[in-house]
Amino acid sequence: MVKAIKVMLIPNNVQKTKLFQYAGASRFAYNWALAREIENYEKGGKFISDAELRKEFTKLRHSDEYAWLLNISNNVTKQA
Repeated sequence: MVKAIKVMLIPNNVQKTKLFQYAGASRFAYNWALAREIENYEKGGKFISDAELRKEFTKLRHSDEYAWLLNISNNVTKQA
């Protein structure tokens, strides 16, 4: 027999804000990586490895334009 347990999260306002920030950063990282892969493919390049994309994204995080990503855990963007 398989037993299931339902759980409902009821976050407070601070937690809701963090959840939305994490979701936004995750979506940004996914879309950035997808755009990077498409751009590379259109130029005739081969598939970019995960390690290479992570290195580029780390450099992007530390740029002034995307400094807001430094407030987000890097694990959130790694999983995206």
